[in-house]
This record gives sequence, C-alpha cells and structure tokens, in this order.
Amino acid sequence: MRVDRRLLPLLRELGDLKRIRAAGRDGSIAERLFRHGWAALARGEAADAVMQRTVAAALAAVRLGDLDRAKLVELGLTQAQAVTVLARGFDELAFAIDPVLAATLRPALAEGAPAAGPVPRFVGLLAAQPRAGVTCPGKPRLLLQPAESHAEHCLMVAIYGVLLAPGYRADATTVFVAGMAHHLHNAGMPDAGFTGEMLLGEMLDRVITDARDRALGELSPGIAATVRAALAPIGGDTTPEARAFHAADVIDRVLEIEQHGRMAAMDVVLGDYALVHAGPVKVFHDRVLAEIGLL
Repeated sequence: MRVDRRLLPLLRELGDLKRIRAAGRDGSIAERLFRHGWAALARGEAADAVMQRTVAAALAAVRLGDLDRAKLVELGLTQAQAVTVLARGFDELAFAIDPVLAATLRPALAEGAPAAGPVPRFVGLLAAQPRAGVTCPGKPRLLLQPAESHAEHCLMVAIYGVLLAPGYRADATTVFVAGMAHHLHNAGMPDAGFTGEMLLGEMLDRVITDARDRALGELSPGIAATVRAALAPIGGDTTPEARAFHAADVIDRVLEIEQHGRMAAMDVVLGDYALVHAGPVKVFHDRVLAEIGLL
C-alpha cells in the first residue's frame, strides 16, 4: 500500500488549523481539538468515538474555521441547521477521503467535537511547549516563527494518520491515539530537536522514557495502557499502524516547513539539515514523501 497523492491539498489545508484563531477562544483550532480530545480520552470516552468526533470537526473546520457546531447554535441556528452547515463543509472535502472512512466520520458531525473538560497537566504543557524548528548537528538552528506547539503537531499527526490509515489498512483509532500521544515526553522535556537528540546520545532513550512515564502517570491505568499499546509499534515501521503514523508524522513535519515559505530552501532543509534524518524508518519516510509529492 502507499500514500494517495490526491490527499496532499487537503492535508495542506488541515495544517492551517494550527494557525486559525477566533476572538473569545484561547489557542488555535488545532490546540483546542487536542485539549478537548484529551479531555474526552481522560474521562474514559471510547477512543473510536473521540477519534471520529475530532476528525470530523477538523474536516468541517477546514472550510468553516471556528464556526463549529457550538458557535453556530450560539448564533441562533438549531442543532439540525448547524449540522447541515457542517455537513456542507465536510462534503466539499469528502471526495479526497476514503469513502468508507468518510461514511464513518460524517455522522459524528451531529455530535460535534468532544466537549471541554479537565485535562491531565501534560496537555497544557504540550500546548505551551514550542517545537524546535529545524536543527541538525553542527549547524545553526533554523527558527520557524511563530512556532507551532507540540499540542498542534500531535493533533495534526493524529488527524493525518486517520486519513492515511485506509491506505495502509491500519486501524484508524490506534493511529489516532498514537498521534495524540507521541510527544508526551515533551511535556517535561524542552525540544532541542535532532541536534539535542544526538548530543544526548546513549542517554536519549532513558530521558524520553522517564519523561513519558511521568506524563502517563497522570492518566488512569486503563487509559495509560491503551496509550502504551498504541505507541509500542512506532519505534519502527513494521505494522500498518506504525506506517500510517510515521507517514502522518513526516508529512506534517515537512508541510510545516513549506508553510513558512521556505520551499526555495527545501533542498537545504531536507539535504544539508537532514530534516528526515537517518534512523530505523528513514527509508520508509523517503518513500512516503516521494509518493505524496514532497520529495
């Protein structure tokens, strides 16, 4: 299986949810979907329902921005009218999505995104923790401002992963949970990027494991076990879920650079700076970027 290149325009538009904000609401749409998704997971809502509601809301927001179900009702529409509007936005994009997945997601528009609620401490920390930008051992950092947060990146990887899952015959819910959780360690570990990882050397895995365990300790044992199970395969690319996750992760990383207007320097970022650097899934990453049209 492979990535469907026809998804690329939609993935680009979804990435802008990291940058769309509205008066009276804190953070970007992506940050709030991340917060609300974790609120739902932490209070024990079924992961597949959280996935469907979050992804459906994100797809509707591509066209409608912050005119979500709650805001439309606040502005005087009935629940049915609000869902009709959301469905119009969703349907403009559905042609690019696997039809079975689209049919699964569309009914979730009626429920709206997961409701806000108490979240583990790591959620706020990830929303406040900036991504490192582009780093490479022995080279100066390329800062991307305004910097995306780890919450925004994780949300986008989760959304992308669900849309890519059919192409890899992967379980979309497992990929979603892995995307939402794959940077838990950065709640307590500032992001020093590829350079920092190389300087930590043999101590890297220990530091990441310790920081991730602290975050997982904020969840109930059952939810923590679900998260651990979703994260377990992503050290490589041998399972369908791992491949869908890594495809989503690398596409989001490269699209974030593209958004900052650095396409003229992509050969420098991908070549000299080794944005997609050597590791156990490097060959897979390169194949995904070539298939989607970013390499």
